[in-house]
Order: sequence, then structure tokens, then C-alpha cells
Amino acid sequence: MSDDDLFAPPGGPAARPPAQPPAQPSAARGTTPGAPPPTPAAPPAPGQGQGSAPVPPTSSTDPGFASETYYAPGWQPATPRVEPLAVASVPAGVVLGPVGIGLGAAGLSRVRARGTRGRGLAVAGIVVGALVTAAWAGGMLAWWQGEQARAPLAGDVDAPRTVHAVQLVLGSCLGTLPPDGAVSEVLVVPCADEHRAQVVARTDLGADEVWPGQQAVDRRVARVCTPEALGADAPDDVGLVVWSPTEASWRDGDRTGLCVAASADPLPADLLG
Repeated sequence: MSDDDLFAPPGGPAARPPAQPPAQPSAARGTTPGAPPPTPAAPPAPGQGQGSAPVPPTSSTDPGFASETYYAPGWQPATPRVEPLAVASVPAGVVLGPVGIGLGAAGLSRVRARGTRGRGLAVAGIVVGALVTAAWAGGMLAWWQGEQARAPLAGDVDAPRTVHAVQLVLGSCLGTLPPDGAVSEVLVVPCADEHRAQVVARTDLGADEVWPGQQAVDRRVARVCTPEALGADAPDDVGLVVWSPTEASWRDGDRTGLCVAASADPLPADLLG
């Protein structure tokens, strides 16, 4: 084995690469006879070295995107929560009226200050609360007027006035006797003035009683409507008239029975005995 064999590649001399044939002389330097001249290569773009991939140009004017902001796909700002006071104002306005107005105003203020949702609910709560409050006020006014219309007179009046018949008390003087039939309002005058009728007896039936029938009510009121209710100075032509509740007025709370003395001529100042 020679020294050259010690450094031979594996497989022995056969594994050595074959010797390259000598290059043929060319007609021109760097060209092959008969071949077209090579095309010169384009110079690399600035910032682009040999062997690097081309970089596509970027645009900062893509529609819908700001060049300085990165938008992750699928992300968006969180939806503001609904203001609880605005939600509570609607049922509170239906049930409690003024409370709904207060909650709606507070909810509207918080929506503006905190940027929460619920402005429409807050406005609805205020509107509903105002309507319910107005209905309450109207109902209270009607009730008060009804109570005032049923409150008995304090006694003799200072000037003529029109009142409900249920307000008459013992001794009330009337300018004229209303015609037969249902009596709702009457003209009361001072007994010192000229008058042609006067209440000489009154009876009140029980507020919790059940309607006993028209004849039964008339009989109970007639028991107090007798000549004994008149004084000695009563004229002979004075007649007695029974005013008793009807079934319709009974349902409205009328429990007052009256005995009225009346005459076609002016009566004395007081017919009571």
C-alpha cells in the first residue's frame, strides 16, 4: 500500500472522481462557439441582496385600517351594560308613580355620566311615573270633592248656596221645594230669609246595612216624619214630605232620610218645636 492509498476515499481508487477533460478553446472569452451572448442580469433592488426573496411593497392607505394601529381579527369594544336604575324605573313608575320618576331621573343621569345604556328605559320610567302620578292626583281630587259633597252643613248658612241633599241637617231652610222625583241638589237659604221648606227631622241608616228595599227604607224614614216634629207656631197648611235614599243613591253611600215641611206660602223663621 502506498502513501497515496492511506488518503484515498472509501472504496479505493475506483471511487475517485474521473478526471475532467481539458476545456476546449472558445471563440470568445466566456462564450461557447455558436451560442448567443448571455443576457446581462438586472441589478438588485436597493436593500435586496443576492439570493433574498423579493419583498412586496406595502401600502399605508388600505381602506378601513390605520397604518399605525394593529387590528386583531374578531376583537371589538365591549358593549356597555344597561343601567339598573333605568330598568327599575319602569315597573316602579307603574306601581309607585313618583318613585318611578325619581329612579328614571337618577338612571338618566348615570347613563350620561357613566356611558351606560338604558336612556330609553329611563325616559319611559319618567313618563309612566308622571302619568300614574297624575292619575293618582285626579283620583284624590275626585275623592276629596265627593267627600266635601257629602259633608253635612255646619248649621244655618250665611248666604244662599246650592248643596247636595245629603248635606242637609236638622233645621236647614230651602228656598223652594223641589218637584217630586229624585232629588240631588237643593238651594239652601238663611232661615231669616224668605223660604218655603225646612228640614224638621233627619235619620241616618247604618253605613254597613244591606239594601232592604225601597218600601222598607221609606217606612223607616216615615217614623220620624210626624206632626210632632213641628213647633206650635207652624202654619196649618204645612205638609210633610219624606225624602229617603233610593237603591242607586244607596250604592253611592247615601244613608240619609229627611222629613221636610213645606208650604206654598213663606214660612216662619223656624218650624221646629
